[in-house]
Amino acid sequence: MSISASRARLADIIRKRSFGRGEITLASGRKSDFYFNLKPTMLDPEGAALLAELSYDALKDENVDYIGGLEMGAVPLAGAIAQLSWLKGHPIAAFFVRKKPKDHGARLSVEGLAKDESLQGKRVVIVEDVTTTGGSAIKAVEAVRDSGAEVALVFTMLDRDEGADATFRDAGVPFRSLYKAGEFL
Repeated sequence: MSISASRARLADIIRKRSFGRGEITLASGRKSDFYFNLKPTMLDPEGAALLAELSYDALKDENVDYIGGLEMGAVPLAGAIAQLSWLKGHPIAAFFVRKKPKDHGARLSVEGLAKDESLQGKRVVIVEDVTTTGGSAIKAVEAVRDSGAEVALVFTMLDRDEGADATFRDAGVPFRSLYKAGEFL
C-alpha cells in the first residue's frame, strides 16, 4: 500500500475507533466537545501496523538511536515502531518514561534499557499519541535530557492544534505530527 493509501486507511480507523464528540476534560484541564482516544487504534492489529509504518517512514531519516515517551500513550507506539525498524534493517530501540518512578526495585524514570545501556549522548525521538498543549511530552523531554540524551524531535500521532507547537518551540525542540485534529472535524 502506498503511503497516501496507508494514511487514508489509518484516518478511517481513527475515525471509527478513536474519535468522538461530547464534552470531555482533557489531560491539560481544558474542556472540549471532541476527543481522541488513540489506544483503541494503537492496540488494533491494522491500526498498530499503520501507525508504525507511517511513523517509521516519517522518522527513518532522522538518524536517531532511540524512540520513546511518557507512559502510557508512547508505550505501544514505541514498541511497534522499534519492531518495524528491526524488520526494515534500521533498528531504533525503544524506551518509556514513567510518570512517577516506582518506589521499589530500581526506581527508574526511564525504562526499557538494559543494565549496560544509557541514553547518554544518544539522539532520541519522543513519541506521543495525542498532543494538546505539549505538557505531557515535555515531561518525557525533561527526563530524557536529564539522562544525557539529545531530543531530536517530538513526534505525535495527532496534534489537537491547541498550543503544543509553541510549547516545543519554547523548549527548543522540533515538533511534527502525523495528523492534525482539523482533519477529523
